[in-house]
Amino acid sequence: MMFLNASFLKAFILITLLVAVVQGNAQQKTQDGYKGIWFTLGQFSTFGDKYSGGLGTYTSSHVPVAIFSKKANKTFFVYGGTTGPQEKHLLIMLSYFDHTNKMVPKPVIVYDKMGVDDPHDNASLAIDDLGYLWVFVSGRNTSRPGLIFKSRKPYEVNGFEQMHHGVITYPQPWHFAGKGFINLFTQYTNGRELYWATSKDGKDWSPAAKLAGMGGHYQVSNTYNGKVVTVFNYHPGGDVNKRTNVYLLQTADMGATWQTTDNKTMALPLTSTQSEALVVDCEQEGKLVYLNDLNFDKHGNPVVLAVVSSTFEPGPKGDPREWILLHWKNNKWNKYKGCESTHNYDMGSLYVNKNQWQIIGPTQAGPQQYGTGGEMALWQSDDEGINWKMKKQLTSNSKRNHSYARRPVAAHKDFYSFWADGNAGTFSESKLYFSNSNGDVYALPYTMTNAFEKPAIVKFN
Repeated sequence: MMFLNASFLKAFILITLLVAVVQGNAQQKTQDGYKGIWFTLGQFSTFGDKYSGGLGTYTSSHVPVAIFSKKANKTFFVYGGTTGPQEKHLLIMLSYFDHTNKMVPKPVIVYDKMGVDDPHDNASLAIDDLGYLWVFVSGRNTSRPGLIFKSRKPYEVNGFEQMHHGVITYPQPWHFAGKGFINLFTQYTNGRELYWATSKDGKDWSPAAKLAGMGGHYQVSNTYNGKVVTVFNYHPGGDVNKRTNVYLLQTADMGATWQTTDNKTMALPLTSTQSEALVVDCEQEGKLVYLNDLNFDKHGNPVVLAVVSSTFEPGPKGDPREWILLHWKNNKWNKYKGCESTHNYDMGSLYVNKNQWQIIGPTQAGPQQYGTGGEMALWQSDDEGINWKMKKQLTSNSKRNHSYARRPVAAHKDFYSFWADGNAGTFSESKLYFSNSNGDVYALPYTMTNAFEKPAIVKFN
C-alpha cells in the first residue's frame, strides 16, 4: 500500500474541492438566438424527399418537448438547434418562455452532438416534483447512446449534469411525484421495438423491458390521472414504409402491468398483430398510419390523432392524406375525419377543452407544395371531434414550409403550439415559432444581442 504524505494529501483534497466548485458553478453555453436544425432524409422520388426541412421540433415520437410549469410561470422547451444559418451541426437546446414578462432568454446548449446533423437525436423534456429539469437526449440505434441530463437547480437552465447514458432512442419520459420516472423508448433489437424502464432518481434505471415486438413500431404517449398511455403502429416485415394499424396499452402501476383500453391485462411483449390491444386495423384497409398525438377527453378517455395515406412516397399519389381521430367512447372506438393535407409528415397536435377540441398543424399547402409541412392552421370541433372546421389559418405566404407543431404539456394560452420552418426542397435557415390559443404567431428571435428579448408577433401578408 502506498501512503501519501500529509502535505500531498492536503493539496489533493484542495484541488478536488476546487474542481467540484468549478463544475458546480459551471454555466451552460448559450446561443445568440433561436436557430433550428435543417435535415434531409435523402430518400427521393418523383415529388422530392420522403421528408426534409426545418426539423427542430421533430419527431412526434419525442414526447414531451415542452412543459408549462405553473409554479415557475414558464413554459420550458427543448429543440434541435444548430451553430449558424449555413450549418448542419446539431445542438440540443433548452429554453423557456417567461409568462410574467413575455420574454425569452438566450437558449442554452445542453449538449453538443459533435458534428451529428440528424434530428432523430433531438431531446425530450421532463420536470420532477422538486422542479428539476431533465433533458433526455435521444440516441440512434447502438451507434450513439442516449443521454440523460439534470439541471443543477430547480427551474434553472444555466447548469446541467449528466446522470445516465444507455441505448435509448425516441425517449418519452414521464415523472410521477413520489414514484420517479417511467421512460418509454425504442431499441433496434428486431426492428424498432418498444421498451420501457423506471427509475426513482433518474440515475439508476431498471433493465429495459420489452413492450412490443412485431417487426417495429413508432409510438406517442401521454399521461392522465397517474396513468401512462401509449399508442403505436407496427411495421410489417420491419419496413417503416409499410407502417400501419393502431394499438393502445396503458399502465397505472409504473409498468408492473399493462392493460388495453377496456382494462384487460396483456402478456408482454406483444407479438401478435391481432391482439386485444388493436384499436383499428388499417392494414386491412390498405392504409399507412403516421401517429401525431394522443390526448384525453373530459372523462379521461383516449383520443388519437393520426395521418393516414395510401403510399409512403410524397406527391399526389398518396392523396387524400386524411387527419383522423380515434376516440374511445361508449365502450368502443369511434373514428372521425378532421381534415386533409398534402404530406405524410404534416405533423400536428390535438388540444382538448371539454367538448371543444382543436388541431394545430400544417394542413394547408405551403411554398414547397409536396414537401414536409406547409402553412399552419387551427381547426376546431365543438362536438368532441365529430365535425370540424378551420377556425383560422395561422401562417400564409411563407417563404418556407412550417412543420411539426408541438403541444406543450399543460399548455398555457400564451404558448400554445411550438414549431419550426424550413425549405423542404433545399437547404435553408430554420426559424422557430409559437402561437397563442387565439392563433397569433410569434417568432423566437433568430439573432439576439440582449440576454432577454420579447418574441415579435409575425404578420403574414
